[in-house]
Amino acid sequence: MQRRRSSKTPKQPLPVPNKSQTDLSAWRKGGKINSEKSLQNNQSAGDQKCESQEGSLEQALSYFQKAQDSVALKKKSVVQEHLDAVESTALEQGLPPEGFEILLKVVLSGRFADTVNTRLLKSLIPASVIPENSVVTAVSWLCVGKCSGNIQLLFLKWLITMFDFIDHKEQLNALYGFFFSFLQDEKLCPYVCHVLYLLTRKENVRPFRIRILLDLQAKMGMQSHLQALLSLYKLFCPEQVTITLPGKMKTYFKNSEGPWKAAITAVRQRNQGTSPLSQAVFLGTSQPQSRKRKWNAQLVIPASSASTKHLDEDREKSCFNLCSPNESFPVEQLQTFPQLLQNIHCLEFPSQMGSVLTNPLLLHYMNCVKDESIYLRLYYWMGQRLQEECTWCVVDNPYEEEFRSFLETAYKAECFLQEGFSACEEFLYKTLPLWDGVCCRSEVLGLVSWIPLSSFSDIKPYVFDPLAQLFFTSSIYFKCSVLESLKELLQNWLNSSVFKMDLEISSVNTTLSGLVNVVAELVHFVGWISTAGLRLENNSTFLLYFILDFYGTVCDMYLKYNLPLLIMPPAGVFYPALLCMDSVNLNHLCYIMYRYRANLVAAKENELSKKKILQFKFSNQTYQEYNQYIIAMVGCLWTSSAFQKDIHPQGLRMDDKLLSKTAVKEVKTSFNIVYHPAMMGYSIKFLQQICPEDTTFNFKLIKGKKWDWYLEYLYTQGLKGLKMFIESSISRVSQARSKAGNVEV
Repeated sequence: MQRRRSSKTPKQPLPVPNKSQTDLSAWRKGGKINSEKSLQNNQSAGDQKCESQEGSLEQALSYFQKAQDSVALKKKSVVQEHLDAVESTALEQGLPPEGFEILLKVVLSGRFADTVNTRLLKSLIPASVIPENSVVTAVSWLCVGKCSGNIQLLFLKWLITMFDFIDHKEQLNALYGFFFSFLQDEKLCPYVCHVLYLLTRKENVRPFRIRILLDLQAKMGMQSHLQALLSLYKLFCPEQVTITLPGKMKTYFKNSEGPWKAAITAVRQRNQGTSPLSQAVFLGTSQPQSRKRKWNAQLVIPASSASTKHLDEDREKSCFNLCSPNESFPVEQLQTFPQLLQNIHCLEFPSQMGSVLTNPLLLHYMNCVKDESIYLRLYYWMGQRLQEECTWCVVDNPYEEEFRSFLETAYKAECFLQEGFSACEEFLYKTLPLWDGVCCRSEVLGLVSWIPLSSFSDIKPYVFDPLAQLFFTSSIYFKCSVLESLKELLQNWLNSSVFKMDLEISSVNTTLSGLVNVVAELVHFVGWISTAGLRLENNSTFLLYFILDFYGTVCDMYLKYNLPLLIMPPAGVFYPALLCMDSVNLNHLCYIMYRYRANLVAAKENELSKKKILQFKFSNQTYQEYNQYIIAMVGCLWTSSAFQKDIHPQGLRMDDKLLSKTAVKEVKTSFNIVYHPAMMGYSIKFLQQICPEDTTFNFKLIKGKKWDWYLEYLYTQGLKGLKMFIESSISRVSQARSKAGNVEV
């Protein structure tokens, strides 16, 4: 990889389309450009005030650059005046790239008192990017040791917070050894470990560094920051780090961005409110991109502060210079899929990993190259962001929309990768018991759908129990959202099992057994909450639709996913669907029962053929329950005998004396395909077509040949589920009761 110029070379200004900016004055003017027309016609008092403020910034930077001796900080002193100018500009619109080297040199050279240096450090808020050479110069001053320990500590916190705003990392990584030498300082050690964690590459892992870390661990005990660095070293060089490390921790490092978080948010909001051109200046690129807060800013790949011309030159040379095994390909130059394929062996990921979530090419890389160091970095970064920014866990957190956006980004990345992030899984385990079911609802339930497959008993207390409590006490819309999420969770588990079984089932018998048990527990859980939910919502048609949608996946698990498991819906779901008031749900139920029959017949044929030694067989109870439901459906929709022949314990069977007390005429035919409440509209339209002169709607006319016509009419109305059910089951209904222990064949 081509290295950037040293800190002694002239700095490259931030690029602006069609206009070269070479100094602070140009940056000041560029930041206020909306268009030539608006500058001519819309010069307001606010613009004049802002220009005056930026002129003060130039004077302040000039003063700090030339200052040689320490000056006392007084209310009306020159230092106070220039310090106020830096602070106000930084908080209003951020500092330009050219200002960082000047101010960092002042802070770390010890020219002024700690009070001044602290205020300057807290004012180092970037408007766009931070030039790498300014940070390299600052590190050289840090090694001189002229500033106090408190300033050194604050500088490291600033460096960690602003790491992804630095345009390049090559020269900074070359200073890895300098940072490593600061590990001996107990006060600085946690933050130095954090910096090293962000900088570490495989070539940085050396035996002597591993020995030093192990010595520090023996001296200080098992500290989380040391464990983080050792874990990363072990991923890069497992043969060198032979000790056993504890499992993953939720937080490796303490939060370092406190003094700058609010300021970054304010700058981002103000700069996004200006013109597209000034927004490009703020982002360090000619294309507007969102830089939400610090942690959402990491979702954007930091752009280079080099000119566009140089970036284009780098791209042209990349095919020749960046594919060497000893070089790395910077992600800001990765634009196309062919580029990814050409440089996949030398791709350099962003240090804090946030930009990976929004870059399809980098997500492709994660799918192709199973690099554990990438997942460890992402695990740390996401875990810390989720823990610190959770809207319902942090008191008085006003950033719900930004947190919602972050969760949505994580969910989309999981959908792209077709697997969940372990950091999101742990976040859900920790926060779902505290969730109110309102904040970020769709995003949270989306993350639930990607929880990795594991023991149901392990997941239940942290995920399903909290969801059940919210399910029973929330609106019908929340109930439907939960059912949709659990359906997607089931589908994701089944999809992943298709590949796992092909690879593992021949040698590991327990894998299939565990999968069957977990899926069965999930289906029974959904059946339980669905039954209760229908009672609470008075058999709502809307809720019933989502319940049947879930069982549309369950009914096809054997044929579609090759999972030897079928679970019939509970009676509290089946009978409300059979007696529902709308044709959509009734048609869906018919299709589900048709698919249950297809799966059970295939399983029975496979069992009878004895071509395979089956590890699992469907129980007779499954066949019996299916046949009980078939008898009830055929009795209702076709033979009008459900009240006499339904044999399910919770079914429709009633004595004739009890039926006579209902005072309903033709009670036995009340639920066939002519009189059924869900089919009544089709019956009326059919009668209007065959007997347009008859306005009495005599449904008794639909019999014999007209019954067949009526069936054909129903089939033309899109009721394909009803058609499949009738064609597959009605002709065999006479055998259903005599073969109660077996499926009809």
